[in-house]
Amino acid sequence: MQARLPAAARRRQLLDSAVEAFAERGFHATSMNDVAEAAGVTKPVLYQHFRSKRQLYSELLEDVGMSLRTRIEAATRDSGGPRQQVEAGVAAYFRFVDERRSAFTLLFGSGARRDVEFAETVSRVEDAVAEWVATLIDADVDDEHRRTLAYGVVGLAEVTSRSWVTGTLKADPDVLAAHVADLAWRGLRGAGTP
Repeated sequence: MQARLPAAARRRQLLDSAVEAFAERGFHATSMNDVAEAAGVTKPVLYQHFRSKRQLYSELLEDVGMSLRTRIEAATRDSGGPRQQVEAGVAAYFRFVDERRSAFTLLFGSGARRDVEFAETVSRVEDAVAEWVATLIDADVDDEHRRTLAYGVVGLAEVTSRSWVTGTLKADPDVLAAHVADLAWRGLRGAGTP
């Protein structure tokens, strides 16, 4: 068992361990014992931080989603013009997937959408990312059109990432990001023009 950690550090450690356990086996097949064992703690320690497996999983989805959104926001905020923002945002998305494959799998490939509560959490993550992307779209379109384009860009990145994670696509993640960014940029450039 691990040494005593401050509550916030222990909670972070438990979340990090839970990502791996749930991504590998899914929500239903993963027990709190599995998570405790992966974290190197006892089950009572786990229950001190999370009252149930559902609460842990829901909080985990929120945590992973916030991490993804934060990365995209930071990358695009530090970029130059619109094209650089598209490239930086898509590259940040693919870097996240490459570096945190289990987190991506948990959020978008673990069957979380088959449960109403978890599906709502995943939708909130997608909504938050799309809303951020919408603020970056520099096209002569109304707000609803801009939101639609933003969801399209998010969907493009998500589906391509899922195909890469499952092995359908074999390219380097930087190459995939460049291809997706190119497609997104070219499509956005034509938005609003007859």
